[in-house]
Amino acid sequence: MKLRLAFFYGLPLVAGLFWGCSTKKDTFVNRNWHALNTRYNVLYNGELAFEDGREELNATYRDNYWELLPVERLEVSGEVKLDSEDNNPNFLRAEEKAAKAIQKHSMDISDRERNPLTDEAFLLLGKARYFDERYIPALEAFNYVLQKYESSDKRAEARIWREKTNIRLGYEELAIKNLKQLFKYIELSDQEYADARAIMGQAYINLSHPDTALQQLKTAAAYTRKNEERGRYLFIIGQLFNQMQHPDSANLAFDKIIAMNRKIPRVYLINAHLKKIQNTEVDAESRDAVLEYLTDLEENRENRPFLDKIYRQLAEFHMGQGNDSLAVDYYNRSLRAAQGDRVINAFNYTDLADYNFDRNAYKPAGAYYDSVLLNLEENTREFRAIRKKRENLDDVIAHEEIVRQADSVIALYEMEPVQREIYFQTYIDSIRALDEAEAARKERQAEAGFEAFANSAGGKANQGKFYFYNITSLGYGKTAFTNKWGNRELEDNWRWSNRARVLPESGEAGDLAGAAAGPEDLTEEEKYSLEFYLGRIPTDEAVIDSLRRERNFSNYQLGLIYKEKFKELLLAAGKLERVLASDPEERLVLPSKYNLYKIYQEVGSPLEASMREDIIRNHPQSRYAAILTNPEIELAAMENSPEYRYGELFKAFEAQRYLEVITGSEESISQFTGDPIVPKLELLKANAIGRLQGFEDFREALNYVALNYPNTEEGRKAQQIITEQLPQLESTEFTQELSAPGTQNWKVVFPFKRHQEKEALALMEDLEKSLKDLGYRNRISRDIYNLEDQFVVVHGFRSRDFALGYVELLKKNRDYRIDNENFVILSANYKVVQIHKNIEAYRSQLETPKS
Repeated sequence: MKLRLAFFYGLPLVAGLFWGCSTKKDTFVNRNWHALNTRYNVLYNGELAFEDGREELNATYRDNYWELLPVERLEVSGEVKLDSEDNNPNFLRAEEKAAKAIQKHSMDISDRERNPLTDEAFLLLGKARYFDERYIPALEAFNYVLQKYESSDKRAEARIWREKTNIRLGYEELAIKNLKQLFKYIELSDQEYADARAIMGQAYINLSHPDTALQQLKTAAAYTRKNEERGRYLFIIGQLFNQMQHPDSANLAFDKIIAMNRKIPRVYLINAHLKKIQNTEVDAESRDAVLEYLTDLEENRENRPFLDKIYRQLAEFHMGQGNDSLAVDYYNRSLRAAQGDRVINAFNYTDLADYNFDRNAYKPAGAYYDSVLLNLEENTREFRAIRKKRENLDDVIAHEEIVRQADSVIALYEMEPVQREIYFQTYIDSIRALDEAEAARKERQAEAGFEAFANSAGGKANQGKFYFYNITSLGYGKTAFTNKWGNRELEDNWRWSNRARVLPESGEAGDLAGAAAGPEDLTEEEKYSLEFYLGRIPTDEAVIDSLRRERNFSNYQLGLIYKEKFKELLLAAGKLERVLASDPEERLVLPSKYNLYKIYQEVGSPLEASMREDIIRNHPQSRYAAILTNPEIELAAMENSPEYRYGELFKAFEAQRYLEVITGSEESISQFTGDPIVPKLELLKANAIGRLQGFEDFREALNYVALNYPNTEEGRKAQQIITEQLPQLESTEFTQELSAPGTQNWKVVFPFKRHQEKEALALMEDLEKSLKDLGYRNRISRDIYNLEDQFVVVHGFRSRDFALGYVELLKKNRDYRIDNENFVILSANYKVVQIHKNIEAYRSQLETPKS
């Protein structure tokens, strides 16, 4: 009976459920069935995934408070995406759920949607695509809502999201026009109104209208019901006022943020404090108050996650007050607290690099600039500027090191013998005292450790044991041995092994002693030996003269670098003046004087006139004197200027006048020594040598450029060629032409002597005519082989037989009758011949019988 009743009542229910699943019947059951499934099944899970995705974005996104914040916290790649590859899985899941809701539960009957929740599915679909940066598909979803669901309560939200998408696509004017229509015709809730005004403010920011953007953001901050959004809008308002040079108005916005206190994320609060301090002029009256303000921020335990920013502001405060050591300390504290924030790291490293550079500490400055580059995005303007400055520092560091070492050796050489003995004995005594103090410290540290161990449970367990098994006794013995002998390998004659540490160097004493001792490790006997140091001082006047020349040249180079690349005119003047005061070579005198004249002229020095007269009176035939007596002459247009000479030599190189390039470059290098054009001339000469003399001479010439100009662009390029290209060109092996594939590139080569230029040009004319008559598309060139030989080459035959056939046709055709000596060669083998200048080897090994 019960079974019959169940069947009687259950059958209609199952039938109703079955028929209710249909999306083609517009009935009460169907509509509510699909709406229920959309709301509490598919769409519910999609919205959960969407919120998870947004929370993940908020957790990983880091605002850059040193730049104007975007209205919406969303990190974008800047790419317009059309597919869903490599995107956030939460947003992909939300999109899948939205698409499933549309596919399974949409009830489009008679061109009208009967499921009241399908518009929400399309809206979720557009949002998920928006956050995945697929703006065009997102725009399609939002437009579909607006076109299809005229009575939907989601139309206002869809229009706001559509305009957000238009702004992302760069259509700010269209977004502003549509938003104005939205305000005019549609009634919005307070939150929707705030959202619309906020994105309208972003559009005006993108269009560089900060004053109009301010009004929109003020309205958004007033209407939003979310404190986090209000805090963000107020912060952007403060930043915009700062951009417009209105710090007082900016501080009013920051004060509103501070008044909100714990109602907003603390990151806005801390940055509002710091921006307010940055807008405060620090003078004698406000200095103590500002320092107390910053100290309170530093000591507040709630601010620990933001100590990197607070420390940086303290560093800038102390730097502005002239407390350099405190500033450097706080910069380093900020770096330690930054927790991988690349933006603040880049700022801190840049400030430390500039600080060291301004104090002529070039090595640490270079290291800090390296760290800056690691924290900047490549292919940005900032990255390129820092990289260029860092590369320029390479030259400075190298030349400053040369000057330092030369000065040290020369200073030792010029000392009286008694002064040298006193100097080195003082140095030896100081390092002995340092070594003894360090050894005593280590011994005390070891004894304290062993004593602590002896009083511990493990140490007491070792007491009374044979000394070889007593850890405490072994420790004492090992420490004593190390202090006396250092770390020695177990080997024969271990007591005589050279195991001394590197000699410590610090200050002037370290520089001079290091210059005398050299870079090698010293034995214990040498380390404390007065005779050893005295014996390392050069005594040959020629060696000292060489050091003086190197020092003068490096000082000259430093003067040019400081003047041209860093615009440090006083530093440049000091270096050039030192060159002139150090009895320089004649080649450095005139360029130093002229560059000093230009510096004096730029800084308004009274020495300008006297230097000008010096150049005109003592060097009347020089190009510099010509420039000074006739200022209208453009240096680059003068026939003997470096730039003009390089240009002419480069033209000669392109015309294959390689001997002229080599001799002309040598002459110009001697004439323009010290000029920045010299490395360019050297590299041009090296290329000409390679073309004229072959592989080995080319490698030698490149090595010269790379070794003598390592910190220039040309030196680095030469090293790159040596490392990457020369290994590929080193082989002298010829390809076996008879076994080469028939589709290879072949050439016909007509050899001539260098003095047969007229004959070679005449043949080229005949060959051009023959190619034109025959309809061939081959190319003809005249290639210099060496000082004695040249080739006229017809390129581009697709097989050896084709090339031989062309030669035969030239010989027998009565219109040409060209019977010059020639040979056919594979393109790869011709390249080997030109690189290694081994035509004799080729013709003796692989040349086929002449035609």
